[in-house]
Amino acid sequence: MELDAYRRMAATEDEHWWFCGRRAIAEAVIRGLGLPREADILEIGAGTGGNIRMLEQFGTVTAVEMNELARRIAREKTGRDFLAGHLPDGMPVTPASFDLVCLFDVLEHVAEDEASLETIRRMLKPGGKVVLTVPAHQWLWSKHDVGLHHMRRYSRNLLKTRIEQAGYRVEKLSYTNAALFPVAALARLADRLRRSNTASGQAMPPKPINSAMKALFSAESRILPNAGLPFGVSLLAVFGTDAAFDRARLDSRLAA
Repeated sequence: MELDAYRRMAATEDEHWWFCGRRAIAEAVIRGLGLPREADILEIGAGTGGNIRMLEQFGTVTAVEMNELARRIAREKTGRDFLAGHLPDGMPVTPASFDLVCLFDVLEHVAEDEASLETIRRMLKPGGKVVLTVPAHQWLWSKHDVGLHHMRRYSRNLLKTRIEQAGYRVEKLSYTNAALFPVAALARLADRLRRSNTASGQAMPPKPINSAMKALFSAESRILPNAGLPFGVSLLAVFGTDAAFDRARLDSRLAA
């Protein structure tokens, strides 16, 4: 991302409706995973540290971030160290060490997304899970994506294919941010028509609007642990692997 995007993130992620809603959904989904007590958790692409407090409810968190400015800001905000690293081949962690790996709007920044998922698979303990979010619908591509250095937006089928090809079994795959989907879609399409190089929707909205949008987005935290949504601005996936699934996958390859 641009350096200014990290500064905006640090200034707004505690209150902005998007970050707050995404955290509320992630917290509710993770709470339903049945993680072991004091789980070992890895957040990849931890940015400026806005998710750390939420994740620490569930165990010991290791945070990895590629950008040096983001790590410095995160260290100032949280008082803890963030490791330098990047996907797919620059992760400073021990294999088979984590009960949960989280990537919140990270995979779309990585050129080698399938190789990155394979790398993450090697980091999981037996029975470990991955929770990730990505932006949905390539037709929503706009200046917003360009400014954030996205490589792609994902369709449901593309994300499912990438996950399964990397050797996982999908446990949940749902759209998120459904209530605000029409507004977001119009904003992204408007970005295409405007001559400005600045994407809409990056600044903090006025407080009443921000509060209303946060309530709408966060309300999905009561739905997504047990059900899915048929449309939305983003995709949420929960997936893992086990020995039986590995054997079945190997058998299918040998039979092909």
